[in-house]
Amino acid sequence: MRALLVVNPQATTTTPAGRDVLAHALASDVKLEVIETSYRGHAADAAHGAAEDGFDLVIAHGGDGTVNEVVNGVLRAGPRPDKPMLGVVPGGSANVFAGALGIPRDPVEATHVLLQAIEHGTKRRIGLGQVFADVISDGRWFTFNAGMGLDADVVAGVEHKRAKGRNASPALYLSVALKAYSRLVRKPQHFTVEVPDETFDDVGMVFVSNTDPWTYFGDRAIQLNPSTSFDGGLGLSALRTLRVPTVGRYIAQVLATGNPKSAKLVRRDDVGYVRVKCEEPANLQVDGDFLGTTTAVEFRAVPDALTVAL
Repeated sequence: MRALLVVNPQATTTTPAGRDVLAHALASDVKLEVIETSYRGHAADAAHGAAEDGFDLVIAHGGDGTVNEVVNGVLRAGPRPDKPMLGVVPGGSANVFAGALGIPRDPVEATHVLLQAIEHGTKRRIGLGQVFADVISDGRWFTFNAGMGLDADVVAGVEHKRAKGRNASPALYLSVALKAYSRLVRKPQHFTVEVPDETFDDVGMVFVSNTDPWTYFGDRAIQLNPSTSFDGGLGLSALRTLRVPTVGRYIAQVLATGNPKSAKLVRRDDVGYVRVKCEEPANLQVDGDFLGTTTAVEFRAVPDALTVAL
């Protein structure tokens, strides 16, 4: 088996020693090549090259951003049965995709799971989401979540802080989220959201899930659409208003039950697409990666898009 190990040396918990141990363990079972990323998009370029060169497996060692880039590289020319399998060894701060698949967060334990999958030939076919907007030339794949408005504001704010040297942490996300929310209370955004056979006007924020959980806050799973999975369509969770009482109840339900319900909440599970429009440009994020601002987005569910060694 030919395998490419893509390592993000800037990821939160990756280390040179950990990379060497991982590479040594994998090299005993596969014909391995290793690439360390050095620029944004490097992981995607490397994964695309591996797919074109007939590699059997591409392993992402980093956070969710690295996984997202590798997936987009593997699927750059579209899903096909001959595409390489994806392997994941977490190395970031959240590792939502790995957690949703049941892959251990600990890199050593995750490596053991991956080696067992290689040895026994076990794998899983999963569905992904794909987003189309004017800020993306050919669409962008996402593995676990996407959003327009508040969550994208938070992602953009955290990226700005990290560029200045701050480490990603639950405290940083909470601080940025509170500031972003206070801005939206003063100047709300207004979205029109369309799913098959339904349209919702004047929505305040839009969360889209490809699986459950939507993300993690530290070790706590944040569940917005617990019925959503890699085996079905997309989940939509959108609030009609961002008034403090409504948002407070929503957050309390998310933290307490993971199954929020409210007259002000638009929630749909297993939909084929979610289309979002707004008059003023709003921020857009996928898998915790800020893509830019836009006024129209379409999120599509793509079943059986990727094979994961698991």
